[in-house]
Amino acid sequence: MKPKISIITVNYNNLEGLKKTVDSIKNQTYNEFEYLVIDGASTDGSAEFIENNKNNFDYYISEPDNGVYQAMNKGIKAANGEYLLFLNSGDHFFDNDVLKENIQFLGDDNITFFNLQVIENNKTFIKEYPDTLSFSYFMEDTLPHPATFIKREVFQKIGMYKEDFKIVSDWKFFLDAICKFNVSYKYVSKPLSTFYIGGMSSNPENRILKQSEKKEVLKDYTVYAQDLEDVIAYRKTLNNLRSSRTIKLLVKLGLLNKF
Repeated sequence: MKPKISIITVNYNNLEGLKKTVDSIKNQTYNEFEYLVIDGASTDGSAEFIENNKNNFDYYISEPDNGVYQAMNKGIKAANGEYLLFLNSGDHFFDNDVLKENIQFLGDDNITFFNLQVIENNKTFIKEYPDTLSFSYFMEDTLPHPATFIKREVFQKIGMYKEDFKIVSDWKFFLDAICKFNVSYKYVSKPLSTFYIGGMSSNPENRILKQSEKKEVLKDYTVYAQDLEDVIAYRKTLNNLRSSRTIKLLVKLGLLNKF
């Protein structure tokens, strides 16, 4: 019988982060899942740690790869679960009961996403997401990989992660899945996982590369992009009107309805 969930951890030279992630998964009170670790031939002791803890893994491999997205694709190919969750090294579950408490929400939807606890230096907050996803939403944000369950059949339908991208392949996948292929999704307003800011996409030095990759993706969405520019222009105009002192005074005097 295939497991309901496959949890995939991608790691490269992040031994301490890997230990944190493995402990979090090992301590879950719900354990009807398979666990896969994909390591990129780390040289910091990660490969030895994986070998010494192989009894905790249903599948593991340590070999050179061309980056995080090729490693994630390896995990997809090896996974057997109905739903896949990427909890990469350094990330961890929100608490030990989170799977047991939320397995009930995995049903017919192709993508099920939760809130994400974000930690940056000494700042901690819960990042929430909208009930309804749109093209305009993805122009400003994406879904949280560590808190998103994806049905394995979705990858079979629309393809896996684009391996020649370095930063935005996961964003492209979610954009294509929701806006091009119209896959079903569900939002659960509860925290599932914890993410520490500091990866490639959040590095200021990679900002130019990130924008370049996004620009390439958006070539397939020319019509959407034009419509979005119009929407943004109208939104700016509306916001300017709302902040106008004259408009505020007219609303206060009852000469204009609030908008």
